[in-house]
Amino acid sequence: MTNAPIITVIGSFAVGMTLRATRMPVFGETLLGSDFDMGPGGKGSNQAVGAARLGAQAHFAGIIGADKLGEIALDLYAAEGVNTDHLQQTDKLATGVGFIILNQAGENGIILDMGANELMDADFVDGVEAQIARSDVVMTVLELPVAAAARAMELGRKHGVRTILNPAPATVLSDDALANVDYLTPNETELRILLDLLPTDPTPTEELAAELRRRGADNLIVTMGEDGALVMTNNGVTHIPGAPVEVVDTTGAGDAFNAALAVALAEGKSLLNAVKFAIRAGAVACTRLGVIPALGSRKQVNELRMTNDE
Repeated sequence: MTNAPIITVIGSFAVGMTLRATRMPVFGETLLGSDFDMGPGGKGSNQAVGAARLGAQAHFAGIIGADKLGEIALDLYAAEGVNTDHLQQTDKLATGVGFIILNQAGENGIILDMGANELMDADFVDGVEAQIARSDVVMTVLELPVAAAARAMELGRKHGVRTILNPAPATVLSDDALANVDYLTPNETELRILLDLLPTDPTPTEELAAELRRRGADNLIVTMGEDGALVMTNNGVTHIPGAPVEVVDTTGAGDAFNAALAVALAEGKSLLNAVKFAIRAGAVACTRLGVIPALGSRKQVNELRMTNDE
């Protein structure tokens, strides 16, 4: 597709190992689980694959280990049509890995060792500048060192390319880092952590979103699971409802949302219409176990849109 939008992801790759259990174990306890699954993950990688499945020209810039788990990444990108001109392999650290425990409601807890992803820095991102400059959207996550993510946003702004930061896992960011972000996409927990609050802080989400915008975030989209998303811009605040589905596994929903947001914006949709499309993509990703198997095609997302259109 020669007219397909170009999405460049400065991102993370990790192999996810998932188990289903009735609850989280306590230290010293062994629980029996089920439905073991091992497959490619990492928020940046997932978002690149998600964008490719929705019809974009997806480019993934990242670092993986020169090991067996790194081969899973290479196989994935070859199968999904993701460009890897800016993917590096290293023998300094192992490929990233994540351990995911799902409960019966499809909720998850995750422990990550980001491994080779930790080697990414601003110099690495500078090597991707020419690719960023010819992109429609550049996006990044915080499974990388903040300096690399911030540089990706800075170069996007420099070249007039739309920038999306999915601040996950969340950490407190400087105002300078936020200043180059066109679209910031935290969930409600991440929103609080970005403001150096406890994840359980009871302050209303809309109030906290306004505070984060005052700190420099341009367009703020707070994802709220089955409740949809809160969109806050210079034009005001809009709550977009969720798309109801039978939830099997929420692990990939955020990545599907961000990939779809990037594709829709790159295709020229308005922000609100792009968020509606992204919500539906996130909902599709909740209907299957695992992340990569659950990322929807354009057809699947469009069909859900028709089913749940307002």
